[in-house]
Amino acid sequence: MSRHHPAGPRSRPSGRHRGGRTAATGRHWCATGLLLLALTGCTTGPSLENQGEITAEPGDSHDLTIGSAGFTESDVLAQMYALLLEKAGYRTTLLSVTNRELYEPALESGQIDVVPEYAATFADWLNAKKNGADATPVGSPDLAATMKALRALAEPRGLTVLAPGRAVDQNAFAVAASYAREHRLRTLSDLGRSKLPVRLAAGDECVQRPYCEPGLKKTYGIDITAVDPKGVGTTPAKQAVQSGQDQMVLTTTTDATLDAFGLVILKDDKHLQNADYIVPVVNRARAGSPGVVKALDKLNTVLTTEDLASLNQQVDSWRRLPQDVARSYLESKRLI
Repeated sequence: MSRHHPAGPRSRPSGRHRGGRTAATGRHWCATGLLLLALTGCTTGPSLENQGEITAEPGDSHDLTIGSAGFTESDVLAQMYALLLEKAGYRTTLLSVTNRELYEPALESGQIDVVPEYAATFADWLNAKKNGADATPVGSPDLAATMKALRALAEPRGLTVLAPGRAVDQNAFAVAASYAREHRLRTLSDLGRSKLPVRLAAGDECVQRPYCEPGLKKTYGIDITAVDPKGVGTTPAKQAVQSGQDQMVLTTTTDATLDAFGLVILKDDKHLQNADYIVPVVNRARAGSPGVVKALDKLNTVLTTEDLASLNQQVDSWRRLPQDVARSYLESKRLI
């Protein structure tokens, strides 16, 4: 999926970021089937749905499984987590699972110890799991409020949400650079004030989602004349804007291919989009120790949204392996 989402909870489809994965030195990728077998073949403990206050000390297992959701960005983040943890003295294994419905319960049970997640998306996903699909979303553009809601939902499940960093991967809207220059557009507010008619390339669900067509109209006053259902950040969607068939495309803030299509993102200056900052989530009983927290927190001070887009580009466009990209980046920042 393209992790985004003109909408609420999402599980990052495999359709947007694709990159090869091979065994990394000292680590290996496990097949999804192994996890499926484990999940369907045995029960690892009681349900955590009604678990009370957690009082036990955070665990510090030195053999940790890092989960990836199976698309480029998640793969690269998982590789960086593994390298940082290895630097701190932990032994790591990487497991690729493309379905949040599988990897989140595995995280609760301790089959997976650490995963990279997205604050608002994961908050809404856990909220829907607890309160039903029609539950009022708790993710919002307010990072502090989103993190508070996320931690309140995660902690009873035995999960600890570490601090968010600087990198955010959320919905974004891009136009042709020439179009932006012609009409002096830098922000979505600029586009709304221009009163230009806009045909939007996006997923077909955009017509209903509050962060897509309805939000663009209500928050920014943008004149969306039609939604061209070419998908979120797909090549045909970007080509439609490049050619002038459409005027704007729904993509993401870490889309590394925009330059190749001559596109630029218009700033979400009124904060329509939710706070989907990158956050590590750990199984508290196995990986909630200060050692794990300290190791992973090192990434927060350096990794930016622009950095993450560049790392995605190196895998998706330059065909570099995620583990090589991750190692090069951490070495360049002197973290390993």
